[in-house]
Amino acid sequence: MDHNEELAELLFPEIKETIADLEQRFPLRNLPEGAQVTRFAPSPTGFLHTGSLFTAMVSSTYAKQSGGVYCFRLEDTDTKRTIEGSDRDLIDQLAYFGIVADEGYFPEGDRGAYGPYRQSDRASIYKTVIKELIRQGRAYPDFCTPEDLDAIRKIQEERKDLPGYYGVYARDRNLSYEERVERIQKGTPWVIRFKSFGDHEKKTKFTDLIRGEIELQENDTDVVILKSDGLPTYHFAHVVDDHFMRTTCVTRGEEWIPSTPIHLDLFRALGWKPTKYAHLPSIMKLDNGNKRKLSKRKDPEAAVSYFLDAGYPPEALKVYLMSIANSSFEEWTIANKSFDLNAFKFSIKKMSADGALFDMDKLNYFAREIIAKMPLEEEFALVREYAQAHEPAFFARIEENPNYVKKILNIGKQDKNPRKDYAKYSDIYPLISFFYADEYDKVAEAGLPWNGKLSHEEIVAILEAFKSMPFGTDENTWFSFIKEVGAAHRFAISNKDYKANPEAYAGSLSDCAELLRIAVVGRAQSPNLHEVLEILGQAEVLRRLEKAKR
Repeated sequence: MDHNEELAELLFPEIKETIADLEQRFPLRNLPEGAQVTRFAPSPTGFLHTGSLFTAMVSSTYAKQSGGVYCFRLEDTDTKRTIEGSDRDLIDQLAYFGIVADEGYFPEGDRGAYGPYRQSDRASIYKTVIKELIRQGRAYPDFCTPEDLDAIRKIQEERKDLPGYYGVYARDRNLSYEERVERIQKGTPWVIRFKSFGDHEKKTKFTDLIRGEIELQENDTDVVILKSDGLPTYHFAHVVDDHFMRTTCVTRGEEWIPSTPIHLDLFRALGWKPTKYAHLPSIMKLDNGNKRKLSKRKDPEAAVSYFLDAGYPPEALKVYLMSIANSSFEEWTIANKSFDLNAFKFSIKKMSADGALFDMDKLNYFAREIIAKMPLEEEFALVREYAQAHEPAFFARIEENPNYVKKILNIGKQDKNPRKDYAKYSDIYPLISFFYADEYDKVAEAGLPWNGKLSHEEIVAILEAFKSMPFGTDENTWFSFIKEVGAAHRFAISNKDYKANPEAYAGSLSDCAELLRIAVVGRAQSPNLHEVLEILGQAEVLRRLEKAKR
């Protein structure tokens, strides 16, 4: 037995499995040609980031549209940052957006034959691979303390050398077998480092599926692959996991581009074919004229929960993110009069390498379109669910008279071009609260927003005339009555006449209708006034007209 073999046994005597055994346990997948195996691999360290939702959506879409497999893997090896319960929150929030893994980690138990899908449960797999690297002389124990590493960094700063544990700065790389054994037997803490044969003076190339060919410095750093707590680092774990889960494409943020030479170095050392990489652009924000990445600390919209709490339909955020992912998507929605993400053919090669600015106006546009086109019963159910969770006062109104709320939500919904008043469910109650007598009375008592063109006496006379309006009739009959009132009080029935001689009239016919709207609604804008009046009913409308005269 040579020294490398002896060292491997000394460090990992409990590991009996070999890489060959792992290859047999996790065989190549039997999938159609062109099918992609992708994964979303978050850390359970807090909320679902908007950029993470973007990554998960791209990963899931790319796999499923190719007839492949989308996996969810939990990368929980950074135990200091792990937040209890955030694994379930991540999965639940993704599911709310319709993103559910074909296989992977679930709190109630793994699904799939390539697990475990939680990294902390895969320790024996990582150690099996590391043991083989030690046997081959491609990994070694390192006994440096934090103070030792600080001393190395200071020397590098003084010499203006690149930082890192490499070459002459890799202090324990060339320890003798005897020195290593002595320290291990003394109980000196150790980590395992990968032994790189790279040279940072040379370049390495790889083809990114989004960005094309990328050339970077070769890796020559002896990175830590197993920490002192017995868990692997991200660099090493993801290489092992993606190989044995048979991942074909890694979709991840562009911040990982500089680390890719390390990962390719590890793949080569193990004799494995590297996965393809697609480094996604960051979602950006304009800050004092400068573009920066959406920040967890600075920007509320960086958290997906921000949109859920505001009441955006989940489909709206997905549709918006797809418009960032593929620029052709917006043209497709117009041509197909649809936001059906399943019908749109996504292409990872059509993704832009540049980070898109987060555009709240565009999100609101998509959200308004989606809510306006929702069938009434679906919209009502979602509004009720949102109100129950976030707006108890509105929820109480809904429960008291659900059919009344349905009538309100249905205003204009059957029109060829339905109204698009609401971008999110939190918009609804403030815009419809005037339908409730107590809410209207608060506005009326504070003072109605009359336009100031008419005297109080003139307004009172017109409101008195409105009290005889017909109810239960079609809109044309009702509007004919409005014209009669308008003509009797010097309002121009024809816009053409009013524009030709505005001084001859008290206002246009729309000004006349506005008086009725302000009197009954409490504001100058509302949905279709005829429908509003019919929903309120004659008794309440007459009460409001009388109150508005004061």
